[in-house]
Amino acid sequence: MPELPEVEVTRRGITPALLHKKISKIYFSDKSLREPFSSDLYNLEGGYIQDICRRGKYIILVTDKGYVLIHLGMSGHLHVTDASEPIKKHDHFEIRTSDGSIVRLNDTRRFGLVKYFSVNNPPYENNPIKTLGPEPLTDLFNREYLFEKLRKYKKDIKQTIMDNKVVVGVGNIYASEVLFISKIHPEKKANTLSREQCSILTENIKDVLSKAILQGGTTIRDFEGADGKLGYFVQNLMVYGHDGEKCRKCGHIIKKITQGQRSTYFCPHCQKL
Repeated sequence: MPELPEVEVTRRGITPALLHKKISKIYFSDKSLREPFSSDLYNLEGGYIQDICRRGKYIILVTDKGYVLIHLGMSGHLHVTDASEPIKKHDHFEIRTSDGSIVRLNDTRRFGLVKYFSVNNPPYENNPIKTLGPEPLTDLFNREYLFEKLRKYKKDIKQTIMDNKVVVGVGNIYASEVLFISKIHPEKKANTLSREQCSILTENIKDVLSKAILQGGTTIRDFEGADGKLGYFVQNLMVYGHDGEKCRKCGHIIKKITQGQRSTYFCPHCQKL
């Protein structure tokens, strides 16, 4: 599943093609994604795209005729093209602008989401957006916030920082990475972290996600940006996918365990429980 850096890279990639443009045509296939497409999406035709935002792993298109909430699901990606490229088998949604730019959503597994919200009913006040925790790259996500929040959680820290009600966008890959860099064992109980550990963890979450965005995301699960290019942060993964290999920092063997049905990678020497 594309994680926050991949979604932010996608948002930035589609912005030049859509921002301040007039929507000339909306297309969607007769196949449902996570939810069926609504004919209300046609209300957007003739409207102007005023902003392109991201909230967690959701992209929000803001227009003068309503909002479009987009989630890429497990396999979806948005790409910029033009009328010379025919619609492919798994292209399920398209926005075409008056200057000929086209942004299409390709989603092989159809776990994505494209949902319309009216001008008077913005997505920020509705599920699934309204229950999300703070954005990790903002000042709202800081040591004191995380320390106070974690006091309520008895779960393992890895599962806790992946909870979107705690902080958005720290998916499975990046959770393993930030815990390794922070020298925190993934099975440590969230409510036992000290203020100092929370300070280190928040800074590393910000740092790792920021670097991943700058490097275009990760090629894990064949992520593509809006320009069709693969991401490159995978080259910098220290533990994820490296079970059985030597830790780059200490030389001990990286281990793999399962937490909440997800794979976790860590160094038992660098991340003592």
